[in-house]
Amino acid sequence: MGCFNLVGCAAVEVAGEREHVGINGVVTWPLDTRRFLEENTTVLLLAQQRTSRRDPLNGFNRYTGGWNISNKHYWASVGFTAAPFFVTAGLWFLLFGICLCLVCICYCCCRKEHYGYSRIAYALSLMILIFFTLMAIVGCIVLYTGQDKFHSSTCSMLSYVVDQADTTAENLRNVSDYLSAAKKIGLDAIVLPADIQKSMDDIMGTIKKVANTLSDTTEKNSKRIQDGLDIIRMALIVLAAIMLCLVFIGFLFSIFGLEFLVYCLVIIGWILVTGTIILCGIFLLVHNVFADACVSMDEWVQKQPKVHTALEDVLPCVNKDLAQEVFLRTMDATLYTVTVLNRVINDVANTNSPTVDGPLHFNQTGPPLPPLCNPLMDDRSDRKCIPGEVELQNAGQVWKKYVCQVSAAGVCIGPGRLTPTYYEQMLAFANVSYALYRYGPFFLNLTDCTFVRDAFSDISKQHCPDLRIHSAWIYIGLFLVSAAVMLSLIFWVIYARERRHRVYTKKILSSRVCGESEMELSHQPHSSRCSTSSSRMSFKTPRTSVGFQDKATF
Repeated sequence: MGCFNLVGCAAVEVAGEREHVGINGVVTWPLDTRRFLEENTTVLLLAQQRTSRRDPLNGFNRYTGGWNISNKHYWASVGFTAAPFFVTAGLWFLLFGICLCLVCICYCCCRKEHYGYSRIAYALSLMILIFFTLMAIVGCIVLYTGQDKFHSSTCSMLSYVVDQADTTAENLRNVSDYLSAAKKIGLDAIVLPADIQKSMDDIMGTIKKVANTLSDTTEKNSKRIQDGLDIIRMALIVLAAIMLCLVFIGFLFSIFGLEFLVYCLVIIGWILVTGTIILCGIFLLVHNVFADACVSMDEWVQKQPKVHTALEDVLPCVNKDLAQEVFLRTMDATLYTVTVLNRVINDVANTNSPTVDGPLHFNQTGPPLPPLCNPLMDDRSDRKCIPGEVELQNAGQVWKKYVCQVSAAGVCIGPGRLTPTYYEQMLAFANVSYALYRYGPFFLNLTDCTFVRDAFSDISKQHCPDLRIHSAWIYIGLFLVSAAVMLSLIFWVIYARERRHRVYTKKILSSRVCGESEMELSHQPHSSRCSTSSSRMSFKTPRTSVGFQDKATF
């Protein structure tokens, strides 16, 4: 009885020699009901001690859920750490608003002005105003520099996480593609049985689902984090620019005595300071979240948990059973294909037959075709090649020398052990076998979640220190800006008032001196010089009026 399915016939003989390989033993993957990612009901809490904060959503009891960006109670508890800033912002907005209203009421209802001027108050207010202006400028510089470095650090970290997930997913897709290539091999020379092709379809579907779930989960969470950070970055840049312009313009308006414009800037600054204090609290929240994440990664690397953790929302592990099953099946596939190809080489390609009777005999002649080196033993342990065997990666280059010229009927008309059709399809099998073997260590890393552990370890050592430092820069910069502008608003008004009183006092003093001079010179012909001298004296306080140098009240 003739055999028209070359690999099928060889597989029957191989299956008789080995119990765990065969047509159904290599690619039968009963994984339809398996989970694609770890979804155990048992959860390991990470950074539980650090995240033990008051939870306003739970009656201000201590939060005990560990680091978990998917838990609203975690966000409520970490947000509560910024409550002092939010309360400060509310009090500032309310109290300063009340003060502005009282000033407006007094200005409108109490038209009588009582001026008092003190050189000490004038000089002190000017020095304090200069100090807080410089403090605000330094705060803006620290804020801008910190946000730029923080954004670079976060982008680098998120890009690293996404790259790790994409690399893992791409490797899974490559395995699926190699299996797909094996499924599509040949038409008349080497054809996979229908049940193997169906099993391969199931395998490829499972692998693609795992790859898509892994990459999609990481991409979605990274994009969500990045979008939030981009919004914060833009707010920080705009805030730094506005605050810098505000303190500079406000300082100039105060120096030149433009009181109306100063009061307008005070109202604008009142609102901006409120927003700055709120943003300071928000970034304290962000700083704590990143610090919690870094502590969680440290604990995850040290404990190497076997159960589900919240960090899998960032970079999930592949199901251990699934990864182990894929690894075993790929090893079996390598054993299967190499064993079958060697059977084809020994029983078909290297068989000398003077007649042409069916697909197994095509007038093959010449030097024998060297067998393939099987990289695995029967127990899936590594095996060393013996002299005369061809390594999988070199099979195409070596076998090409044994291809014969064929007639229109597909029969060799010259020396050679393989027809072009046999060569192409055997080479495809060898390439698939080598590819699956090459991905063996990759599946071992998936089995114990090594790729996630390595990723978290790298993030903890290389990215977390910069994130903590640069987020602290932003926090410090926001605090400096908000405090400096808050106090600058007050001293803009104080300095503008002292400057107005100083000018008014000098005018009063000048007019009094002028009046006394006119009385003395009333009988002299050049009494008109008093107006000229008084205009000059309006910008200079006479030394004789000692009582008005320190304070004058009218």
